[in-house]
Amino acid sequence: MYPVLFHIGPILVPAYGVMAALGVLLALTLLLRTARSAGVNPNQLWNLCIVALFAALAGSRILLVILNWTVVRSHPAWLLGLAMVHHPLLAGAGAVFALAAAAPYARWQHLSIGPAADALAAPLALALACEQIGALLSGAGFGTETTVRWAIVYTHPLAARWSGAPLFVPVHPVQAYTAFAFLAIAIALFLWMPHRRQMGEVAGIALLCAGTAIYFTEFWRDPEGRGAIFNGALDGPQVAAILLVFIGALALRQRENARIPASIAPDQCAEAQHV
Repeated sequence: MYPVLFHIGPILVPAYGVMAALGVLLALTLLLRTARSAGVNPNQLWNLCIVALFAALAGSRILLVILNWTVVRSHPAWLLGLAMVHHPLLAGAGAVFALAAAAPYARWQHLSIGPAADALAAPLALALACEQIGALLSGAGFGTETTVRWAIVYTHPLAARWSGAPLFVPVHPVQAYTAFAFLAIAIALFLWMPHRRQMGEVAGIALLCAGTAIYFTEFWRDPEGRGAIFNGALDGPQVAAILLVFIGALALRQRENARIPASIAPDQCAEAQHV
């Protein structure tokens, strides 16, 4: 595939970074719509996303340096390619750092958890769809070997160097499967937003759908570096997916104090109840 989209002189412009950045921009644009529908201040959510994104990027890369400190000490130039390194567990670490930064910021801004989570659900799914397209181009999170007609073959050496993708081996385009799933989730959540019956409902549906998508697409991903659990019966992302489904189910439980009265306008929902 195409781990490098184009060159600007000696500078390489990676496909993964471009698609991830595009996903962030599209998500922030969509957030302006969903925030108003959820009755949340768009500026507060915009700032929350920036704080979480910075924490995810900085935290995951610092962790990468710490885990590879011996290499960094011996070859400091390795830091120049730090942003190009992709590992299955970096995304999970980034999510933890993002939540750790977003939670106190949301508390400081007095954001209601339910409405804010509803507003963020569709934009996050859209961002993840774009990120998976970037992963497909770069070779990150590559699939298992296959003989299906739609298999893809990585031939660029940087796909192997940055993401560990096998070269000249037909593999499942599992990143495309996941991207389509997240895109469908984003569209469904956006359409359901005006019909939600309680605060946190859209977020709960998002967690259920995302967990299901992650769980099943993992069967077509190469298991290397994904953390085998129960003698290989599950991997790390699948365990995380099960937790997402469980949390989503809790978010969808009926709560009288979280219901949205039909008479309340969207811009009043956030003031109706702090969840």
